[in-house]
Amino acid sequence: MKRIRLLACGLLLAATPAAAQTAAAPKSPFDGGQDIGEVAFPGSAVMDSQGRFAVTASGANIWGTKDAFYYTWTRRSGDLHISADFSWVGQGTDPHRKGGLMIRQNLTPGSPYADVMVHGDGMVSLQYRVAQDGPTWQIISATWHPKAIRLEREGDFVYFSVAGADGVFHHAGGSFRIAFQAPYYVGLALSAHNNTVKETGTFSNVQLTVPSLAYVPDTGYPAKVESTLEVIDVGGVQSRRVVRQFEGKIEAPNWSRDGKSLVYNANGRIWRIDVEGKTEPVAINTGPNVKNNNDHGISPDGQSLVISDQSEPDNLSRIFMLPLAGADKPRTMVSDPDARSYWHGWTPDGKTLAYVRVGTKDDSYDIWTVDVATGQRKPLIVGPGTDDGPEYSPDGKYIYFNSTRTGAMQIWRANADGSNPVQLTSDPNMRDWFPHLSPDGKWIVFVSFGLDIALTDHPPNRSDVAIRMMPADGSAPPVVLTRLFGGQGTINVPSWSPDGKSVAFVSYRLVR
Repeated sequence: MKRIRLLACGLLLAATPAAAQTAAAPKSPFDGGQDIGEVAFPGSAVMDSQGRFAVTASGANIWGTKDAFYYTWTRRSGDLHISADFSWVGQGTDPHRKGGLMIRQNLTPGSPYADVMVHGDGMVSLQYRVAQDGPTWQIISATWHPKAIRLEREGDFVYFSVAGADGVFHHAGGSFRIAFQAPYYVGLALSAHNNTVKETGTFSNVQLTVPSLAYVPDTGYPAKVESTLEVIDVGGVQSRRVVRQFEGKIEAPNWSRDGKSLVYNANGRIWRIDVEGKTEPVAINTGPNVKNNNDHGISPDGQSLVISDQSEPDNLSRIFMLPLAGADKPRTMVSDPDARSYWHGWTPDGKTLAYVRVGTKDDSYDIWTVDVATGQRKPLIVGPGTDDGPEYSPDGKYIYFNSTRTGAMQIWRANADGSNPVQLTSDPNMRDWFPHLSPDGKWIVFVSFGLDIALTDHPPNRSDVAIRMMPADGSAPPVVLTRLFGGQGTINVPSWSPDGKSVAFVSYRLVR
């Protein structure tokens, strides 16, 4: 078939008689097209009279520190959604061939970018590279084999949506904070994932739209949000995987000791879901305690659950214990008429709980313990400043917590009896909360806020939030595992997988 190359933009349009082409041929939304990086065979984008694009490319991958693929693009600024139906042509050579939608800062192989890619095996992921020539990360969707995909840039965040056979888009969950400078490139991308062959994918119903986003005057507790329960691999490529997307708010996942399920709170109840998100969540019976907050956890032997609940008329948070399977009458562990009590830690031998006591008269934040057998309570770490988020090391020798005792909210470690406190983080531009110990005791993960919040606050729905990790002994500075829209509810409680390879958390998205 004879083809005409549009020299100005590098796109191909199937030739038709001149009159018919003038009357019916759609205008391409893209202004340019080219191979990016090292490719063995020249790529192309062919648009037919129905506006469908057949994109062909070789290239080793879109991943790592440099990419190799074909890209057809236009330049835009500001918020933007790009969507398309997508399907592969033929069985393909590599199951990880990638075709999808991309926003890219520049046209070099190592450019910062964000994309939503459909792999040859049907996997869908939001990929992103934050820094020029830096590494690539991804968020894997819980939905595979989509009919259509959408990449969504809103402010400094990128999101993605998928559509099944009915063509209706649903948010796939997960997001990442990446600030593109205007103007940026946006378009269709494809890589064979094998530079010795060429692969082809078909994009149809391609649409570029500017979203209409309602103004949210208060993004804190009153704001309506969607929630995404996620798991991040803390080693290797540090991939994030969506377990499930929720229409409302959920918080604070715990990982079961057998590694098979996650426990979280939502709407005052405690819920359990399998770690793959394949089954529907099931509410754990907590008896009359149906105003649970996000401070809950599982015992070292995996048999018991501790909850912090506010069901009493005075709305004070109290601490209860029950079998993980549920109970009609949970056992009261802490009921302090002069304080709000929030559980955070459990000694490895299961004999002691550590909790935060917030005085109702003086608003003091101190760390106390309660003996599981006797119910006896005593202070462990008291002032100066705010002390919160206690968690014991797996060997029982130390207790970790966050504190403002030196003027900023930072991570600290003390002996298990509260003596000899040592500061572990010291970045004045960060507010660090909720240290969680890996099963082998070598690492801690925690959530870090920016300076846009009050010193002693850890609010929800903040854009400048990171999950960071560092050696438990403080021998190296923290590294960022991921950045997200979140905060309160993201990672309040212990959430490491039993094998120490992953951490569960929650990210959020404003409903607007």
